Amino acid sequence: MSSKTRFLPFLSFLVLPLLPMATTAEPGCGEPATAISAVQGDGPASALTGQTVTVEGILTLDSRSKGGFGGFYLQQADHQTDNNPATSEAVFVYTNRDTGKPGMRLRVTGKVREFHGLTELVAVQNLRICGQEAQPEPATIELPWSRDPESLENMRVTFRYPLTVVDNYNLTKYGELALAASDQVQPTEYLAPGQRAHRRSASHRQSRVLLDDNRSQRDPRPVPWPPTGLSPSATVRAGDQIDRLAGILDFRFDAWRIQPVTEPRFVVTNPRKKAPPRPPGDAVRVMALNLGNFFNGNGQGAGFPTPRGAETRAEFRQQRQRLIQTLQAPDPDILAVAELENDGYAAASTIAGLARFLGSQWEFVSTPGNDGGDEIRTALLYRRDRITPIGLPERLTDGVFRSGGRPPLAQDFRRVDGEQTVRVVVPHLKSKSCRGAVGEDQDQSDGQGCYTSRRVAEARALANWPGAFSRDTRSAGTLIVGDLNSYAREHPLSVLTRAGFTSMVHQFHPCTRATCPHYTYRYKGEKGTLDYALASKSLRPLVLQAQTWLINADEPRALGYQGISQSDQQGPWRSSDHNPVIIDLRL
Repeated sequence: MSSKTRFLPFLSFLVLPLLPMATTAEPGCGEPATAISAVQGDGPASALTGQTVTVEGILTLDSRSKGGFGGFYLQQADHQTDNNPATSEAVFVYTNRDTGKPGMRLRVTGKVREFHGLTELVAVQNLRICGQEAQPEPATIELPWSRDPESLENMRVTFRYPLTVVDNYNLTKYGELALAASDQVQPTEYLAPGQRAHRRSASHRQSRVLLDDNRSQRDPRPVPWPPTGLSPSATVRAGDQIDRLAGILDFRFDAWRIQPVTEPRFVVTNPRKKAPPRPPGDAVRVMALNLGNFFNGNGQGAGFPTPRGAETRAEFRQQRQRLIQTLQAPDPDILAVAELENDGYAAASTIAGLARFLGSQWEFVSTPGNDGGDEIRTALLYRRDRITPIGLPERLTDGVFRSGGRPPLAQDFRRVDGEQTVRVVVPHLKSKSCRGAVGEDQDQSDGQGCYTSRRVAEARALANWPGAFSRDTRSAGTLIVGDLNSYAREHPLSVLTRAGFTSMVHQFHPCTRATCPHYTYRYKGEKGTLDYALASKSLRPLVLQAQTWLINADEPRALGYQGISQSDQQGPWRSSDHNPVIIDLRL
């Protein structure tokens, strides 16, 4: 899809028409009342908590519809504010009474409460219409926060500049998109692990706002963003922008949110791109991809749900179709894959089925009995019409891989019409998930997540493994290619760097705080690289280009094979949660 701007119709229930003014204002309207700014105060919590107060203000947004937050937002009229920038002029009124519509002035008596950080009025005793009045002018704000958002809680705001979508993980679960001033790079892509990297990541989280949908429902249907409907052809990718964002600045579930009252404009600034073309000449193209738990049941159309992958045969067909599209489009010669079901090499095995669907020219490397006891393994496949394996494959099954982990796989290859060989090694290091982590395997608050010590041990074993280096005198060197579950400056990569291996994607496309054009993963709104093509010193001069293909990590997970919208549309988008790495060698 080419870069273009989409103008989207807005959710009709968010903007309600103004009703005619009540025939007569009810008694009490205009009498002395507590200023809303006094209810809010200039601190994180109201000094009037527990007290019953009467306030008057303008209803700015109604959230009393089915699935809403059970109340409405009330803001002081502009001519009645306290002119103190440290105090908010609005409050949330929690009530199921249906009196009032947006644009009406209301007089409310209720008790002040702090609800998980949100100042609100509850136990409403009186709710009166006091006529109709112009909406307060929105405050103009920007990210990173130009002022303390607490001073704007529940108020009408408008963002001065477009914001960038950094996370769409909860789009279909809660109707949310996380927005920031610009895309956010994982700090340990460019900073050494430690307190500075940890603080930078915390700063990223504090410099965001969530675009919400004015509802408290889980799994909202239809999905609110984009308003035209989420589908395989209408997506919201991380890296895209949202402009003309105006609404109520809300605080719920430990996050600042914008509940929009006007139509935001969605701008495609991170468009889907075609597979990168092969370089001219007879280069050998190696492609690595984490398959996202590719399990085929019993291999004969049954055996679902699988332990870690598809739950139904239909899901498996979707997953397989997307992966085949992904793996074929860049026209690779060698495939290095991870998260493949560890179920042997017979005709019904997952790897045999994958090779069949790739095409008759595809073969796979076999290491029966040496694949370890994990449910998943790494694997190598190659085009036999272009590539020939040389010698026997090897697995690293000693040391840290003796009783756990996923043994790395190594194999020499050469072009069918060539002499020079390359050693391809496929690892898959321990993940950052904290499940079961104890002691030094726990998160050390240095930006590396859990199980860093385990990944370091695995990286050392790999660097010291004789099998990582070819014994063929015609070898051009070694290419370590696969999922290392570590960002570029983290300790496992440092181990491999000291052993003489260089990340070729980072050499061609380095990451900084401001930019990281080639990455393979997004986690909690930060993008970075977990998957690598590491070349030994002798191989580096033969690398023509190295890159990633941004087809998966930026897409909403709801568009995956287990998502809400399944169709016969061809892939490859969201075939996995990792982007593939592609490297071209001159052999």
